Amino acid sequence: MLNYLEGLNEPQREGVVNTEGPCMIIAGAGSGKTRVLTMRIAHLIKAHGVDPFSIMALTFTNKAASEMRERIEKEVGQEARNLWMGTFHSIFARILRFECDKLGYPKDFTIYDTDDSKQLVKQIVKEMGLDDKIYKPNVVFNRISGAKNKLVSWKEYISNPLFKADDESARKPRLGEIYKTYVQRCFKAGAMDFDDLLFNTNVLFKEHPDVLHKYQHRFRYILVDEFQDTNVSQYLITKKLAGVHGNICVVGDDAQSIYAFRGAEIENILNFEKDFPDLRTIKLEQNYRSTQHIVDAANGIIRNNTGQLPKNVWTANPQGESIELIQAASDTEEGRLVASAIFEEKMRKQWRSQDFAVLYRTNSQSRSLEEALRRMNIKYKIVGGLSFYQRKEIKDVLAYLRFAINPQDEQSFRRIINLPKRGIGPTSVDKIIMAAGTRYDGSIWEAVCRPAEYLPARAANAVLGFKDMVEAFRYDATRKDAYEVTRRVAKDTGIIKMLYEDKTVEGLTRYENVQELINAVKEFTDNPEVEDKSLTAFLQEVSLLTGVDQDKDDDPDKVTLMTVHMAKGLEFKHVFLVGMEEDLFPSQMMLGSRKDLEEERRLFYVAVTRAQSKLTLTFALSRYRFGRLTYGERSRFLDEIGPEHMNLSSRKVHTSTTKPASELSFARISAPTKKPTTLGARMAGAKPHKPSEGFAPSDPSKLAVGQKVEHQKFGFGTVEALDMDGMNKRAKVAFDKVGSKTLLLSFAKLRILD
Repeated sequence: MLNYLEGLNEPQREGVVNTEGPCMIIAGAGSGKTRVLTMRIAHLIKAHGVDPFSIMALTFTNKAASEMRERIEKEVGQEARNLWMGTFHSIFARILRFECDKLGYPKDFTIYDTDDSKQLVKQIVKEMGLDDKIYKPNVVFNRISGAKNKLVSWKEYISNPLFKADDESARKPRLGEIYKTYVQRCFKAGAMDFDDLLFNTNVLFKEHPDVLHKYQHRFRYILVDEFQDTNVSQYLITKKLAGVHGNICVVGDDAQSIYAFRGAEIENILNFEKDFPDLRTIKLEQNYRSTQHIVDAANGIIRNNTGQLPKNVWTANPQGESIELIQAASDTEEGRLVASAIFEEKMRKQWRSQDFAVLYRTNSQSRSLEEALRRMNIKYKIVGGLSFYQRKEIKDVLAYLRFAINPQDEQSFRRIINLPKRGIGPTSVDKIIMAAGTRYDGSIWEAVCRPAEYLPARAANAVLGFKDMVEAFRYDATRKDAYEVTRRVAKDTGIIKMLYEDKTVEGLTRYENVQELINAVKEFTDNPEVEDKSLTAFLQEVSLLTGVDQDKDDDPDKVTLMTVHMAKGLEFKHVFLVGMEEDLFPSQMMLGSRKDLEEERRLFYVAVTRAQSKLTLTFALSRYRFGRLTYGERSRFLDEIGPEHMNLSSRKVHTSTTKPASELSFARISAPTKKPTTLGARMAGAKPHKPSEGFAPSDPSKLAVGQKVEHQKFGFGTVEALDMDGMNKRAKVAFDKVGSKTLLLSFAKLRILD
């Protein structure tokens, strides 16, 4: 009995049983593609008796390969372990282990990771006497990696006048020479980097037809998952391997191609039929994941792309809730509204924290969200990135700020003394620390002020320059607010300049993160409720935010925070997509061509289709950027969702700004005919509450749902819900004049009315 065929819809069944010849399965979001791919492999083994050793299945993550193998093993038993199933890099490394002698590599060749590769590039740049500020290891390595992914060898690179012209215009005319030396050094060391595992497999098959012939006959069936994410190198290998039997099955969704910055070529899936004219195309169009509102909205979004394979995704799921649109006054307010919405939804629907995800376009957006969730004591985890204040570039700036206040802070001193590089090496640092302990009664600052007594002249002068800079910061810290000091530190240390000049994706992200830190300090000093705006006060607040104990039980029940890129392949009951503003989403860097804009739209499509039951989109009227309060424009993508799927949230707020409302470009919002009363409107029309005579807060342990209470600021209200998270008890109170508020009872003062 082929029990695994039960429960499949007709297109899914077709994708499983039609095993011969080239096949492309276009799988819409939530359509069960992984199930089809695994059952197809099980069907080959169980129904057709195909030897698992002759099946190659390629994925993009080890996790995906492991999950698929487990599913197949449930159907066919231990024979599933004989499949050639894994990531492109792991499978091709396996082939290279067998055949590497034909390329001149030893059997036990080393595989360099990215850090190894960058360290080698750095060493080569130094040996060639080049300026490492121009030939930055990140930039050089990414250029080499990009060439390899397009199968451009160092010989072709050096002889290509277009590459030469590009490098000269970038003031890196010797980049081709570095590429050549890098390859030669790797070869001499018997090492391959990650890109070589693909590049050298192509070389192997091209220069040794007998080897290609062997593997073409060995693998009767080739299957590729997430085909839309393949690059030139990956596609050519799989195409060659399928050259004899022609049984290649690719599964993917052109609407979810979002990795062009990694070298992915959407043309691979769009033009697949040109390479295989007798192609069978199967479309999985039924979405099992999301509600009708979400599915229909996603269809409306992706329909605006011109370069795509036509399909009509549909669902038999319930209509569900409308997509909620929240307009916030600022990014800080956006974070608070999202945190409040999660808290309310958890209580109302009894959902767990792990049912929620907050997605954003760039990692730097996590800061205000993290702070809001922490203040409400909602546990969260950052996926694919560190907590904002734990990122290296943020810790670097904070170390300067801390040392400006406390110049005896050895850990901060060690972190910043040679960052950016100023010619103070580890030996000199050790001498400074030693001198502090032996000469100056443990005072690091004293040692920094008198380096000529124990260091050579050159190192001593560098230390004195550092000392003069820090003294200026210390002076400012006693007379200026936290924002002015932080802005000067980021600029005068050279950190901003260093990150700005790194034009890689990673460098740009670090630069944005430091700007976001400056924004956070600006918000702190601009907050009228903050009385002490000093640097000391800000650092204390940051310490309280970040000084939480690490989870000891690895509790999975946490709200997930991540970029949209990291969310691909995942799903959550309720998804919040924040920062839906022009120049943020779509990104300003992706507005130069239609191709780039369409990739941004596919990214938006991916974000929308992660939601199962509810989707909430948010945008802010203002954000701090580069230390200035700026006004934005709502994302064009919001207008691509039909108004019948949207609901303007009652959480929309209006607060006074320095810019007239008539100048803001947020007036046109898809909304119900009846405009809901907003919290801001209620607040604006309410008179300040005067506490009752003899007001005295009651014991919060006696609070119960349904009780009438009084708050000193918000007035009278009714307790709607109570929630206990650890030792923190919170109450949701519906106040007569200002609407619902969620209060932490360890701080809120409530009087229970008799």
